[in-house]
Amino acid sequence: MVAGYLSCSHSGSACWFWFCPLAFKAAVLIQRWYRRYVARLEMRRRCTWRIFQSIEYACEQDQIKLHNFFSYLMDHFTPSSSKERDFISRMFISGESFKEAELEKYCDYESMEVPDSYTGPHLSFPLLPDHATALLEAFKQKQQLHARYVLNLLHETRKHLKQLPNISHVSTCYSEEVTVCGDLHGQLDDLFLIFYKNGLPSPSKSYVFNGDFVDRGKQSLEILIILFTFLLIYPKEVHLNRGNHEDHMVNLRYGFTKEVMQKYKVHGKKILKMIQNVFCWLPLATLIDQKVLIIHGGISDTTDLDMLEKIQRNKFLLQVKSMYSTFFETSSSIQAMKKRQTCSQDGCGAPWVMSAGYTFNKLFQSFQILDILWSDPMPQDGCRVNTVRGGGCYFGPDVTGKILEKYNLQFLIRSHECKQEGYEFCHNRKVLTIFSASNYYEIGSNRGAYVKLGPDLVPHFVQYQANKTAHTLTMTQRISRVEESAFRALREKLFAHTSALISAFKAYDKDNTGRITLSNWATAVESVLQLGLPWRMLRPQLVRSTADGMLQYKSWLDDLAMEQRSQEHIQSSLLEVIYRNRSNLETIFRIIDRDHSGLISFEEFHQTWKLFSSHMNIELTDDGINDLVRSIDFNKDGNIDFNEFLEAFRLFFLDHCFWAVHAFSCLSTLLA
Repeated sequence: MVAGYLSCSHSGSACWFWFCPLAFKAAVLIQRWYRRYVARLEMRRRCTWRIFQSIEYACEQDQIKLHNFFSYLMDHFTPSSSKERDFISRMFISGESFKEAELEKYCDYESMEVPDSYTGPHLSFPLLPDHATALLEAFKQKQQLHARYVLNLLHETRKHLKQLPNISHVSTCYSEEVTVCGDLHGQLDDLFLIFYKNGLPSPSKSYVFNGDFVDRGKQSLEILIILFTFLLIYPKEVHLNRGNHEDHMVNLRYGFTKEVMQKYKVHGKKILKMIQNVFCWLPLATLIDQKVLIIHGGISDTTDLDMLEKIQRNKFLLQVKSMYSTFFETSSSIQAMKKRQTCSQDGCGAPWVMSAGYTFNKLFQSFQILDILWSDPMPQDGCRVNTVRGGGCYFGPDVTGKILEKYNLQFLIRSHECKQEGYEFCHNRKVLTIFSASNYYEIGSNRGAYVKLGPDLVPHFVQYQANKTAHTLTMTQRISRVEESAFRALREKLFAHTSALISAFKAYDKDNTGRITLSNWATAVESVLQLGLPWRMLRPQLVRSTADGMLQYKSWLDDLAMEQRSQEHIQSSLLEVIYRNRSNLETIFRIIDRDHSGLISFEEFHQTWKLFSSHMNIELTDDGINDLVRSIDFNKDGNIDFNEFLEAFRLFFLDHCFWAVHAFSCLSTLLA
């Protein structure tokens, strides 16, 4: 051994050449293994991402369908009296429809007294930087601003916003740089982290916040208060764009309405009414140095910035009554709409009047707003309706190029879509998506980011994670955690469509064996859920492997039901219906609950039920509706809360009585 060692040491070069091939082979094997490992992680990440986005966009589709459903009822309901007509109108109008004097009187803050026991921050106007600092510290300590100050702030913000143009103009000449932030969605920690890293707004630190300040997160109101405060202190340095979530109907579904009412039980209705009106006055876009256009969603092939400048932005709802369905009943393409617009301007005839009572010109202007707030970019050329979200459009690189050339722009900045790294370029780096809510889907799912632009307009990005737990997770742990959350949501979605899945599976099971191929399983699932997911790739996480490649689908559905029943002890068939419709039921309840009290009065229920009965062609007498509402009021307090609303749904479903069939049959219409 020693001799061999010595001989090897004396002929070191020969030994090295003998060992070198083995080392290279080992290095290559390790490299291949690592690359495959990383590739598998990336594949899992992308699949997880698609699941989250598909479910999120499907929910947005439901929201627009729900709004259109109520709009349809309104258009086809004939009130029997002026009192009935006024009541129904009040139920569905939003903030911008409130008369000026009426709003001022309703939201009167001067009559409110701040008690001596109040220990939170105090505001006096005009606001000073110290007020903003006090608010930041108070919110970090979980303190709440008194309702008087909230309404006063909203009142002053509304006055300021009414003076602003639809498109704000920002110049880098007056500050060292402009910082652009994307969606925050009620995640206050992200805003705190942005200010910590980048500094507070000041005469030398300009900010553009690009919409979607509210919903989903739990501190949307605090974010609004902070942003509005800085807006009033630094009106030339702080700019706010409207997002698709700055909308009354969207807030009913995604949590902001509920948040305000929980935090301000006495004056919440007034605060909500004023916020609705403030949202209507938010600017629609921002231009930096006339070269960079900042909009929340995107553009279309009919986007006209000159028209956007002139639109009375407070007059338009984001989801105008069934606009898309109404338009496509009468026109085959967006280009046809553009041609009609040109014709009306040239005096070819009277403006086109829609069936819902909208002139063509007004409809075209509404599309302008919808497109910039709801649209998404796509890699292919062209422009088509965004059927995934249910609003706006998909626009391609050619559309981007034409808009940039037409208005002499360098690139677009938009938000509206969660990105794993917090930002993403597309369309040959001419479109930049910036998203500032980190951990949006789950802890570790994504970073937040903001972008800084100097006089050279070269974007510089800052990324962050606002959650401390995310920093402690390895890549594998982070992906596994997010993946688990995504598949849990997907299994809930599958369970919620059990009945439809059984019908789809039976179409492939001609001999009624209770078994189908895994390929047919994937096809059937997509035909029911229509999420556009790679089901064959996702199958191993959803279906146990089988030796013969066949699936016993009834057993698989039973396993899904068992998993959900372990969380909620409710009959499986009923639980399926509740899972599928709970979000719609909550939104319907909040729409009926016009005063946001958390209770439906007998009168509110009575008038709304007349809408439903007219849609379902059911003749209901006033006595019949009164009997129904009294039976739902289980605690006999003269009102219906949401638990009673759901409990009625449960009992009627179990008993299969007449009202169960008709009262909730409209829910299938909402998602048809």
